Amino acid sequence: MKHSALFTILALPIALTIVSMTGCGDDVRRFQPSVAPAGSTGNVKTDPVPVAAVPVLAPDLATNPPPVARVLNPNLPVLFIAGDSTAARGAGEAQQGWAVPFADYFDPTKVNVANRARGGRSSRTFVTEGLWDQLLANVKSGDIVLIQFGHNDAGAINDASRARGSLRGIGDETEEIDNLLTKKHEVVHTFGWYINKMIAETKAKGATPIVLSLTIRDIWKDGKVERGSGRFSQWSAEVAGSNGVQFVDVMNMVADKFDPLGQEKVHALYPRDQTHFNAIGADIHAATVVCGLKSLRSNPVRRLLSAKGEAVEVDRSASLNLPRPANPSLASLFLIGDSTVRNGHGDGAGGQWGWGDFVGKYFDSEKLNIVNRAVGGTSSRTYFSGQWPRVLVMLKKGDFVMMQFGHNDNGSPAAGRTSIKGIGEETLKVDNPTNNQHEVVYTFGGYLRKYIADTRAQGATPIVCSLIPRKIWKDGKITRNKESHAGWAEQVARAEGVAFVDLNEIIASRYDELGPQKVEPLFGDEHTHTSAAGAELNAHCVIAGLKMLEENPLEPYLRPE
Repeated sequence: MKHSALFTILALPIALTIVSMTGCGDDVRRFQPSVAPAGSTGNVKTDPVPVAAVPVLAPDLATNPPPVARVLNPNLPVLFIAGDSTAARGAGEAQQGWAVPFADYFDPTKVNVANRARGGRSSRTFVTEGLWDQLLANVKSGDIVLIQFGHNDAGAINDASRARGSLRGIGDETEEIDNLLTKKHEVVHTFGWYINKMIAETKAKGATPIVLSLTIRDIWKDGKVERGSGRFSQWSAEVAGSNGVQFVDVMNMVADKFDPLGQEKVHALYPRDQTHFNAIGADIHAATVVCGLKSLRSNPVRRLLSAKGEAVEVDRSASLNLPRPANPSLASLFLIGDSTVRNGHGDGAGGQWGWGDFVGKYFDSEKLNIVNRAVGGTSSRTYFSGQWPRVLVMLKKGDFVMMQFGHNDNGSPAAGRTSIKGIGEETLKVDNPTNNQHEVVYTFGGYLRKYIADTRAQGATPIVCSLIPRKIWKDGKITRNKESHAGWAEQVARAEGVAFVDLNEIIASRYDELGPQKVEPLFGDEHTHTSAAGAELNAHCVIAGLKMLEENPLEPYLRPE
């Protein structure tokens, strides 16, 4: 059976009987989550924590002990963890860092796991206190360094108690201070500068840096758990991307697990405060980090795992770093579809881009979030079962969903990916060979109707697009798809009374005007995936199509020409 740390919490009552995950075997103990552990300085919760009106700083633990020094086998690679108390060794069952159970997912005969995280540290103080230099001194070629900071970076830049905050953002700004705590003159940098430093120095040692987003805090609003302590997870992703290093979005992966669990069950994982989880919460986070690492394109830990690590299921979408609304207070336009909307990781790999990565410049970012959640290789059917539930949890009243499918809906439904041809009500029961699940398959039109109905049920507005044309010429013209998926999309849109943008015809007409020679460089492969120039042209056609509508629902959000 595949491992999931969620099995543990789902199987336990909220009163919480906990089996030790720190090496105590059958040692079973009971405790009340509302009672402060011995030696605590406070921050004990008796009720679920609401969202604060002002930024909430991470509470300090009673003690932040140094990592336990372990002898490393010099003949093996090392997996280092640089972070704060959410990763560091904690007090035990009532409070534990995720990097403690993390070691159980790896084979000690194949890799050393060195948890160098230290409670109370920010990206800045991990560097200024020499903790980073101590870690780096042991790094060698072939090692992996996981970097996760942010919970403590929102604190004061200069005070007499912590003085651990970094400057906001990822730029080159600095601030000179006479540190009230250390009594030393110091140049304070941005959060991004410190992460950049760790990445660069790890690379210089011939090792592999991997950046992680933050762990989850027990803060809720409208039945959803908080995603992010400030913008530190976003900045971590941006720094990783600018350096061309891999990023594991721990925050959103765990939040996707916590939201369906609900506030009460998740609250039991945080008996001490809103930031620090117990041993079960630590293991959930640890399993999520392992899942994220295994799901990366390179899977850097594939040969290093224990049986427990091998049992963790891969989440292919985890490595795609799909975006979320940058400003949740604004309306959002969610783009859903296949690789012609967002190719791969949205980074232009192989010279291929989707139009969804270029449409944002036409909209006012102060009024509307553009959230490109399209995933390559998906059909109307597979996106509905795999990715659509993740979009639905983000979708709110006043949002928009623009959908474009069809390229991957050809073939036999029995093969596991395609829908039934047409727009009828017929269904087909199959045993899906891709996941060994029994499944009821609908028509292409049936899936579009489901997207439309779900979107409307959330108080959002659906917009249907026909699929972009392929670079297939016949008699001097680009081949259209009116008799299949393009026509079916239009029929469903008209019947459901939703806005329809006929990208198939609009783009094909533009290609006809340009001719084969000028169209050729607009593609990054033989006939389906566009280059950056082609994706820009298609994005322009999306906007042109919206402006052709009698009632353009996105008109208030467009930038003035």
